[in-house]
Amino acid sequence: MSGTQPQTDLDPRYGSPGATATPWPEALARLKAAELYWLSTVRPDGRPHVTPLLGVWQDGALHFTTGARERKALNLAGNPHVVLTTGTNTWAKGYDLVVEGEAVRVTDDARLRDLAKAWEEKYGAEWHFDVSKGAFQGQEGPSFVFTVAPRTAFGFGKGEPFSQTRWRFQ
Repeated sequence: MSGTQPQTDLDPRYGSPGATATPWPEALARLKAAELYWLSTVRPDGRPHVTPLLGVWQDGALHFTTGARERKALNLAGNPHVVLTTGTNTWAKGYDLVVEGEAVRVTDDARLRDLAKAWEEKYGAEWHFDVSKGAFQGQEGPSFVFTVAPRTAFGFGKGEPFSQTRWRFQ
C-alpha cells in the first residue's frame, strides 16, 4: 500500500470558506512524525476502550505494540476494528488525524526486527526490542505488534482555515 494514493475529498460543511483538501503526502508526513497516538478498541461487552501509545509508520501502515495480556490485546482478539488518532490538543491551531482500519498481528520475525529498528530510531535506545517467537520480547513478557493499514482516514485542519479532509483507500 505504500505507493497507493487514496481518493481525497474535502467536506465543505466543516471548513472555512476557501479551504482546500489536505494532500495525502502532507497527512502522511504528520502521521510519521507524530510521537503519540490514541488507540480506540472495543471491549467484549461492547464498551469502548481508548489508550495512548507509541507507534511507527512503515510499509503503508501504522504499527503499535501491546503486552499479550493487556486490555488492548484482549479486545483485539475479539474485534480487530480500530481507530488511531493523533494531533494537537488545541481548538484553533494544529492538525488532527484519524485512521480507521483493522489491526492485524505481525508475527514474522524478520519484519518484527525491521519494526524494532524503526521504534528505536524514532523513540531512542530505551525503546530497544529483542525479537523472537513472533513478538517483541521484554521484561514483562511478549509484546504483540499490530499493523493497521488505513481504510479511511480523516484530517482536521484547525484555525484559519478550518478544514475536513477524507482519504479513502478502497
